[in-house]
Amino acid sequence: MIPDVIAFEILSDYKIKVTLSTGKTGIFDVTPYLEKGIFTELKDYNYFKRARIEFGTIVWPNEQDFSPETIEIKMEETGHNESLHQTR
Repeated sequence: MIPDVIAFEILSDYKIKVTLSTGKTGIFDVTPYLEKGIFTELKDYNYFKRARIEFGTIVWPNEQDFSPETIEIKMEETGHNESLHQTR
């Protein structure tokens, strides 16, 4: 099952604290992507902070996004929060 991003918090240094629908939480570091294609726009930290959740993942106004699978695989897991687990 592909997890959805159900909550996030923008942190410093282009990192995002993420909560997935599986209950996993972690820190996703966007830094490795900032020099690649459409993601270069995310270097503008004011723009980076304009992220929102759409279709179960994190997206920005000009349609940059990361798949929830990429977020889950690449994030540094910080815990498993059962209280945030949502069934669909």
